[in-house]
Amino acid sequence: MAEKGPESPGDVTLDNAVKQWLEFDKNSKTAECVREMVKAGNIAELQKCFSARMEFGTAGLRAAMGPGVSRMNDLTIIQTTQGFCRYLEQCFEDLKTRGVVIGFDAREHTASGASSKRFASLAAAVFISRGVPVHLFSVFTPTPYVPFTVSHLNLCAGIMVTASHNPKQDNGYKVYWENGAQIISPHDKGISSAIEENLEPWAESWDTEAALQSALLKDPYQDIHREYMQSIQQHCCYRELNKSSEVKIVHTSVHGVGHVFVQDAFKAFDLRPPYAVEEQKDPDPDFPTVVYPNPEEGAGVLNLSFALADREGATVVLANDPDADRLAIAEKQPSGEWKVFSGNELGALLGWWMFQCWKQKQGEQYKSLVKDVYMLASTVSSKILRAIALKEGFHFEETLTGFKWMGNRACQLLEQGKTVLFAFEEAIGYMCSPAVLDKDGVSAAAIAGEMISYLTSKNISLSQQLEAIYNEYGYHITSNSYFICHNQDTIRQLFERLRNYDGENTYPKDCQGFAITAVRDLTTGHDSSQPDNKAILPTSKSSQMITFTFANGGVATMRTSGTEPKIKYYTELCAAPGNSDVTQLNSELNSLVDAIIQNFFQPEKNNLIARQESS
Repeated sequence: MAEKGPESPGDVTLDNAVKQWLEFDKNSKTAECVREMVKAGNIAELQKCFSARMEFGTAGLRAAMGPGVSRMNDLTIIQTTQGFCRYLEQCFEDLKTRGVVIGFDAREHTASGASSKRFASLAAAVFISRGVPVHLFSVFTPTPYVPFTVSHLNLCAGIMVTASHNPKQDNGYKVYWENGAQIISPHDKGISSAIEENLEPWAESWDTEAALQSALLKDPYQDIHREYMQSIQQHCCYRELNKSSEVKIVHTSVHGVGHVFVQDAFKAFDLRPPYAVEEQKDPDPDFPTVVYPNPEEGAGVLNLSFALADREGATVVLANDPDADRLAIAEKQPSGEWKVFSGNELGALLGWWMFQCWKQKQGEQYKSLVKDVYMLASTVSSKILRAIALKEGFHFEETLTGFKWMGNRACQLLEQGKTVLFAFEEAIGYMCSPAVLDKDGVSAAAIAGEMISYLTSKNISLSQQLEAIYNEYGYHITSNSYFICHNQDTIRQLFERLRNYDGENTYPKDCQGFAITAVRDLTTGHDSSQPDNKAILPTSKSSQMITFTFANGGVATMRTSGTEPKIKYYTELCAAPGNSDVTQLNSELNSLVDAIIQNFFQPEKNNLIARQESS
């Protein structure tokens, strides 16, 4: 290269990667940043940027914005989209007739000149250069609008540029298939291979100005916004009650895109508009009022919402994450404290509500129709829906972790003529309408608003209704957390030790007095609860996941995160209906969690960092 190259031994590959980057990159900010690193001989930083290309998986891409093949930037967006476009050309003969949709959130990164809108425009330019029609939203939208558009317009695929609730420096590239669900294998591998084969930018890929003037480009926003709101209205059960309801609700979009859309969703349900947290209602890529823009963090993200609720006399807070595909809810208790519901507790409430509304709409017919009704949850989520299904007569299925699995399974069931009422994952993700085969925090907010309105009319709080659900179907007490681990060898050692606990290919039979009755290992495909010891759910050797079932009704899953350096654990104690000694159940679950940490994590504990609780 023209500039002084890397000088460390073995840097020929790095040198070539930097050379190629400077040949391909037309973004002056990222190109100049790389030249400065080369000039300064900053090998460590160059290696961070160029040592490994972002891996395209079933969740697409997610990484920090900045220069290099390991970051989100103009060039990697073009390369990714070129590969995706080529792959779609191989899969769909009618790609140039049906087209794709592209949406984006409000993220920006001044240092590299990056923004979600810029990335979306570049992706559009790539497709248009190949004669593919593109439905590019003219303004930011919630993530659910992309899968909705794919299904509604019968498109071949969809792209959403978002990093959801990740820190402000990150961005992402999320992909949907023609069925409106996130891609699953083998599409991820096919797209990844096609990206590697199409790294050199095509001549027109940089020309966003020409693309934005093209006849192939359409803005679907007005039509899709209207159609989406009409679609979710079918899930409104108590319109007259909603019109007269005086219930006060606060909503925050946490500096993301959700404000406008949740306001309109409440109008679609004839609900009184929620109070908006002024400091957080407009998109701001710096997320100035929160450390992490993730409502899952609880009170630290919701303090401004609590303050507004106290001023206005509201007792319930709704919160979306920045791309509005998740929903958190908190309720003020008689003590004056705020309770932030866990994702599993909201799953219980919303699942109960969706079934009650469905029953009411069907009338007496529901008894003959219920056998074709389904609810889904990820395998690490609460089994409360299973308990409700057993008593009420509908079907419950669990899937692998992630809405890509629930969305695709829901699609299969719908194609078989089944009714899919609800799906959820414990990470505050809810699918309350089959119009969006992914988690959707906008429709969930409106449906939750109606549930709150209905319960208030009966003088019942959310907390009281949750208690009633547990009393009827059995308490399901959960405790989830994680350890941070940056050492892959440590992670492998931990899980391999569990697989060879008392000799080769043996799993623990006991955990400090808690008898283990079944073990399912979705890394190897072992499941001791099946007659042939083979797991029913799909397995993946690239990720670690073991589930232990205990004699006392406890279930514990340990798994690695696909996007973060974490070993997560999920525990639940399921009690039979009638056992309402919550103190005793909590004590027993806490003892089980302590035993798991001491027994299953202890030998590797020195290389793990315990979860940092949010303030």
